[in-house]
Parts: sequence; C-alpha cells; structure tokens
Amino acid sequence: MMAEPREMKENKLWHRPLIIFITVLIVVGIIALVTTAVVQNKALPKKYKYGIVLDAGSSHTAVYIYEWPAEKENNTGMVRQTHSCNVKGKGISSYAARVKEAGMSLKACMDEAKGKIPVRRHHETPVYLGATAGMRLLMKENETQSEQVLSSVADFLRGYPFMYEGARIITGQEEGAYGWITVNYLSKNFHQERSTMGALDLGGASTQITFVSQLRVESPENSLHFRLYGNDYQVYTHSFLCYGKDQALRLTLAQQLQTGDRHLSDPCFHPGYQQEKSVDRVFGSPCVSTSLSRPTYANFTLNGTGNAKLCQSNVKRIFNFSSCTWGRCSFNGVFQPPVEGKFGAFSAFFFVMNFLNLTSSSLDESKEKLEQYCSKPWDEVKQSYSAIPEKYLAEYCFSGTYILALLENGYSFTSDKWRDIKFLKKIGGSDAGWTLGYMLNLTNMIPAEAPDAPPLPHSGYVSIMVLFSLLLAALLLLLACKVFGRPTCAQNKYVI
Repeated sequence: MMAEPREMKENKLWHRPLIIFITVLIVVGIIALVTTAVVQNKALPKKYKYGIVLDAGSSHTAVYIYEWPAEKENNTGMVRQTHSCNVKGKGISSYAARVKEAGMSLKACMDEAKGKIPVRRHHETPVYLGATAGMRLLMKENETQSEQVLSSVADFLRGYPFMYEGARIITGQEEGAYGWITVNYLSKNFHQERSTMGALDLGGASTQITFVSQLRVESPENSLHFRLYGNDYQVYTHSFLCYGKDQALRLTLAQQLQTGDRHLSDPCFHPGYQQEKSVDRVFGSPCVSTSLSRPTYANFTLNGTGNAKLCQSNVKRIFNFSSCTWGRCSFNGVFQPPVEGKFGAFSAFFFVMNFLNLTSSSLDESKEKLEQYCSKPWDEVKQSYSAIPEKYLAEYCFSGTYILALLENGYSFTSDKWRDIKFLKKIGGSDAGWTLGYMLNLTNMIPAEAPDAPPLPHSGYVSIMVLFSLLLAALLLLLACKVFGRPTCAQNKYVI
C-alpha cells in the first residue's frame, strides 16, 4: 500500500490539537454549568425573624414565640411556633388588688423567651400582649383597675430588649376572628383554595364560634369580611362573654343556690365529693345576674351526686332559647346561621374532651361515656388521676357536660354534624388559638392579594438550563466531528 500523501498527514496533524482543544472547552463548559447549578441550589444558612405574643387569658397567661425565614416574610405557611411557656399562677386580671405584681408574674416566661431568641434579633422582635375575657370582665367591673393592670404589664415588658408593640384588651369578635385565621393559616387553606375550617374556642370566661357562612349574616355585628391571598371570605363570628367554662360553672351554681339551701346536692360533681364553697366566689362575678337573689350566708357545702343527665338539665338553665328577633338564633337572642363545613375545636374544648377520651367519639357515645365517668365515686377518681390537682379534677364532669350542651344545644351541632368537629391542640407543631392570627394581622404577614410568582420555581429553571446546555454541548461536539472528521485510510485506495 502506498504511504499517505504529505498534505493529508499535515491536515491530520493540524486538526488533532484543534479537536482536542474544542473537546476540552466543551467538557470544561459542561463542568462549569453543572457546578454552577449545584452551588446555586445549595442550601444556605437560613436567617430567621421572631415574634412574641402573650395570651393573657382569664385563668392563666401563656407566652408564644413564632419564627419565620427572613427572606420569605410574606409567603404563606412559613410562620411556625418554636416555643411556648405557661406563666405560673392565675391570669393578669387576678392581680386587680395588687397591680404591681401583674407585670412581675411574667418574668420567668419572658426570661425564657430572651434566651430562646438570638441576641442579634432581640431589638427587631415584636412583643404583643392581648388580654381576653378575664380582662374584659374586669373592665366592666372596675375600669381603673383594668387600666392599672395593663399599665403594669406594659411597663414590665418595656424593660426587655425586644420591640414592645403594646398590651391591650382584644374584643371577643377579634378573638374569634384571629382564631379562625390561625387554624386556616396553619392548615394552609387560604393559599391552596381549600374550603375553610370553622373555629370553636373555649376559655375560662368566654367562648367563640367563627365560620364562613353561605347565607347572609343578618346581624352586622356578627359579620366580618376578609380578603386574603386574593380570595374573599364572609365570616360569621360571635363571642359569648360569661360562657367560658369557669364562668358557666358560677352561673350554674348561682341558679341552684336560689333554693336557699346551704347544703347543695350537685349532680355535676362525683358521688362522695364534698367541698365548702364561698358565696362571694360565685356571686362576686359580674357574669352572675343581679336579678338572682344572693344567699345571706357566707359559705355553702357542695355535695356531689354524679348524675350527668341531671347535670345537663341544670346546665341548660343558663341558656336562653326562648327569645330570638332574627331568622334563627343560637342562644340568648344571638343570631347564628346554620353551622357549615368542618370545625376545629381548641383550647378548653380540646383539653377537657381529651382528658375524658371523647375527642373521637360520636355525640351519643360522648353522652354515654360521660355518664359513666360522672357516676364514678370521688375517691376512685382521685386515685386514678393522682397527678392532677383536685380543683381541676373535680370539675371535669361539669366541664364535659357543659361542652356537650354548648355544642349540641347552643351551637346546634346535632348528631350528624358532630363528626364535622375535630378537637385539636396543635396544627403542624403550632398551638391552635388566636395568638398566631393576631400577630399575622398586626405584622401584615398575610397579604390581601396572592403574591406574584415566576412561571417556574428556581430549581426547575436551573434544571432546564442545565439540560439545554448539555444538549447544546452534545450538538456542538457532533458538529465538530462532522466538520473536522476525514475518511479513514481504508476508505481511500490508491493504485500503484
């Protein structure tokens, strides 16, 4: 075979380093693209912001710390609860006679909050205190004392390195609305366009019901309109002051004491339970109507008989179902449309029903189990639940009976509607309650309109760019082979 011509050898010698150079450039380009994509999508250290809300309830105060990524401040579903602390002792309204102690009662929990939040974030962390029904009652009873208590807690909170944003008494309507916002925000119902969940809240001095109604809300004071993430919500809400479980017990006892008998046989307490009670404790509440006659004696003896059915009859007497000037009412002449959709029942609704193991029972099952529980002898109950303070343990029979009466007879959750109630404490690690909704509202973290978003998420954009870059590189490589490639020697035959 004849040796290759000199010209062909020279072309091959010239093309080989060029092809190698182009190939190296393509490989380097691919590596650079992939490396850029990986680095771009690498998880970065997150920077968080914080907020503190104090729930100054009638029976106690709780401090909640919330956290959210600083760079995504207005994105839904980003705020979460990171810590909670229950203040020892009663609510701030109990400090009416010693107002200077009201602020100091918060010290242990606020010191905890100071340690939980990074020091560099202290100065920008807002602190809100919202007082509920206990302070509403004190305001009705003694406005000066209520203002002094709020001033005491305000002065105390200003002493911390946080951004103090106020301490005030929130209305019952606000409490209901913020609770509704909280459960739907945590359930991600707003931005995913799901049906919203109604909110049922029960405290020591008040109870709230809030839900979206498809019917016209006849009473303007019970109607709220929200525009959240581009959607409109017409919400019904009402707060019943004096119908929290503690005040309801006082109302029930006051009714029974109208007989004038110092020895009260009470079916809402276990058989064998006996306790000396103060008349002042019952009739000293502004919730107890002045139309009821107050006994002349200072104390009375409460003897438990443990009969849930009789207890329910006594409880129903504190509701007025006879007068209604609207198309329909719940009780006490208050307008309420028919309950619609699913409901989340939290706060005391959950704690009482959870203790009684009734959170997943039907209405009929709940009544049956409650009858069995209330009929248990007091000594047996104390032995079974020795870790629970007797004051609270003694009232579970009444509280459970009251909850069933309130939900069934007050709010009209009949047997078929009962399954729509979900008793819950937390949603995704955050407590269900009004505090998160309160902070979200005050910090404007829920936009009225849905936030704009690019057509593709960032990771999707990078992936597509890398894919097209690889395809382009492959095409360039193929083109280089076609342009610079030559027929092999075997394909070129020369005659000798």
